[in-house]
Amino acid sequence: MASLRDIRKRIRSVKNTRQITKAMKMVSAAKLRKAQDAILAARPYAQTLEQIISELAVRSADQELAHPLLASRPIRRVELLLLTSDRGLAGGFNSNVIRRANRYLYENSNLQVRVSTVGRKGNDFFRNRGQSIRKDFAGLYATLNYRSAANVAEELAAAFLNDEVDAVYVVYNEFVSAITQNVVVSQLLPLQPAAVKAATPTAETVAAAPALVDFKYEPSRQAVLDRLVPQAVNIKLYRALLESVASEQGARMSAMENATNNATDMISSYTLLYNRTRQAVITKELMEIVSGAEALK
Repeated sequence: MASLRDIRKRIRSVKNTRQITKAMKMVSAAKLRKAQDAILAARPYAQTLEQIISELAVRSADQELAHPLLASRPIRRVELLLLTSDRGLAGGFNSNVIRRANRYLYENSNLQVRVSTVGRKGNDFFRNRGQSIRKDFAGLYATLNYRSAANVAEELAAAFLNDEVDAVYVVYNEFVSAITQNVVVSQLLPLQPAAVKAATPTAETVAAAPALVDFKYEPSRQAVLDRLVPQAVNIKLYRALLESVASEQGARMSAMENATNNATDMISSYTLLYNRTRQAVITKELMEIVSGAEALK
């Protein structure tokens, strides 16, 4: 049986841990609100931009407009971009993304897949297991904004345009709520799905196109498409990064709340054990005193 001193040390240790987890929960809650506002603001813009590209291609089907970032080709070489966090203590946030990336690598073992990472956790996992990493975009979260995300997207787009890869996929956590995040494998290049579907119109879309109200384009429809498609790729990656940041804070807040509740339960259990042990010690001492008094009679 543990001594009273050992139990007191355990209670003190768990209380200190509870203070840390409670503080981390509060910090994550504050960061989550800011990250959630950012992703909610980015989603409508990204969806509208993709819709504009889709409608532009439908209206211009007779002119055979095209863009290299919309061109599909047989997939033999793939770049897989993994979005994890730089820190742990976020429940299953990182492990879920890594598990999904591993499954993708297993299911597509017939393809040449090269891996790039954003976040230290994913990079450490694959390096420790001998998986070659093409590039680790270290420190991206510390300076995350549209320009930094666009730099990554432009580098991936350049690899696609130079025929180094045939497709680029992003694996990340999509933010649903503070307690729910969905792991997503999203195709970044070629731009999918709406833009490509619009670029190869069906009989229904061609029939409906003349009924659509067209716009005036300056300087031309192709010039507008050339400007919007790269921007849509940049926005899509930026949105994925924002989704990952919001998901990380939500997962960490939920994990720290569970840890705080577990610490409270442990403190209650140790306190009960301490009281019972103390009672047993007192009872034993009383019995020894009584036994000694009886022996002196």
